[in-house]
Amino acid sequence: MFMKKFVSMAAVVVLAALLIIPQTGCGSNTEPVSKESFYFDTTCKISIYDMKDMSEKKANVAIDKAFKQCARYENLLSKTKKGSDIYKINHAGGKTVKCDPITVEVIKKGIRYGKMTGGKFDITIGKAEDLWDFHGSNQKPPDAGKLAEAMKYVDYRQIHVRGNTVTMGTTKGEIDLGGIAKGYIADRVSEYLRKLGVTSAIISLGGNIECVGDKAGSDFNIGIEKPYSDQSEIVGATPLSDGTIVTSGVYERYFEYKGKKYHHILNSKTGMPVETDVTGVSIRSIKGHSADCDALSTTCLILGKEKGKKLIEGMDGYEALFILSDDKIVKTKGFEFKEE
Repeated sequence: MFMKKFVSMAAVVVLAALLIIPQTGCGSNTEPVSKESFYFDTTCKISIYDMKDMSEKKANVAIDKAFKQCARYENLLSKTKKGSDIYKINHAGGKTVKCDPITVEVIKKGIRYGKMTGGKFDITIGKAEDLWDFHGSNQKPPDAGKLAEAMKYVDYRQIHVRGNTVTMGTTKGEIDLGGIAKGYIADRVSEYLRKLGVTSAIISLGGNIECVGDKAGSDFNIGIEKPYSDQSEIVGATPLSDGTIVTSGVYERYFEYKGKKYHHILNSKTGMPVETDVTGVSIRSIKGHSADCDALSTTCLILGKEKGKKLIEGMDGYEALFILSDDKIVKTKGFEFKEE
């Protein structure tokens, strides 16, 4: 969890950090059907371009069913939803909590990325995140003493998973799956739509986009937002079909205090915003890998350009584009991109 006007006959649809640039010539007898809803603290949009026996009614039913899946996942994975598995874990005081297999799967994936990054990506950062206010009126850095106290409980290695149970090693440990859950959900919703007969669609969960198929034989065109813009400027676009692209940026949630910007991606050792030479990272891969792209986009932002690029170049099936703090663009060799 990043537009000069792009050449198009239709209006550009703004989808958080990634933008779908409409193309003419859909090749279908029906117009695409789109709906928006709000989950995971972000606007979510599903657009169906084609499906078996395509009709507006049938597409609307499919989208409604997909949003019910989003609600189901939110009720398991959100740390703020009372009664969710994550809420229960975070309020169990170190006691063992029985969880849905889905919750366990996402937690295990989060732990894997914690190990991969030596703890730089850490899903137990929740206690420190609670002290930062990026939405309300109290927008200033938290008290240093309180932040230091919260950091005592940040360590992914404290999570113990046994079967379908999860236990936190410290009584005040707190999991936040914000850096990986939306990607996981995009993967699952994509699978679900395919089972409903959908052959061409876009799932957008904030900065997480997954494409089902293509658009009448042509790639979808995904615009990448210019950091700190008003969501009306892009730096360029990349073609995508049957795949996923996830963008993370320091500009997604931030505030200024006494002339300094403070963003929401925190250093897992200090609890302060991570210092990086990157303002935005987009990771793309094939379908079914949005959860990995989600974690990797945050990881690469934390690591910075050189280490992040090296990480992606050492992994099969992933490509990356970095927007640096001086607005320069660096990408891996296989990342198709047309700069504006």
